[in-house]
Amino acid sequence: MAELTIDMTYGTALYEAARDTGKTEIIMEEASEVLGILLQEPDLYDFINYPAISAAEKKHAIENIFGGKICDELLNFMCILIDKSRTMHFERIVKVYKKLLDKEEGISYGTVYSVIPLTDEHIKELEDETSRLLKANVRLTNEIDPRLIGGIRILVEGKLIDASVRKKFDDLESRIRLNQGG
Repeated sequence: MAELTIDMTYGTALYEAARDTGKTEIIMEEASEVLGILLQEPDLYDFINYPAISAAEKKHAIENIFGGKICDELLNFMCILIDKSRTMHFERIVKVYKKLLDKEEGISYGTVYSVIPLTDEHIKELEDETSRLLKANVRLTNEIDPRLIGGIRILVEGKLIDASVRKKFDDLESRIRLNQGG
């Protein structure tokens, strides 16, 4: 639970600083790039998280690697994480930042369930239709659900749009039972 608080606190602080400087998109892009490098280079990730290495050495290395390649605000933020021994939270902090940025931009994420993989074009059409229906900017990922029989189900922030064959069968079964009981 404390980790969630750390992630939220630092992610929110980074977002607010980025918003105040008008660099929300730049910092999101650069933070994602830095995160990608840290994940691709486990030795660097281990180095900045190793407690026996001084904060000064870590900051010097980070400044040498990223100085001039990322904005000063993000570089300073990384130095703060080093000073506070919070670098191991960087990935989750970036996720919190992204959620805050998406919320500010009105983006909602959801999943479209189908029996077979959908094309990017079909997903885009479903995003457009769902966005109009929910009055939000919806981004969908596709997951396979063989129990559907056919059709699709879309789940966005707790809202379900069920256009599956299974749903139609269930509805039909309910109507038949109602008619038999009446």
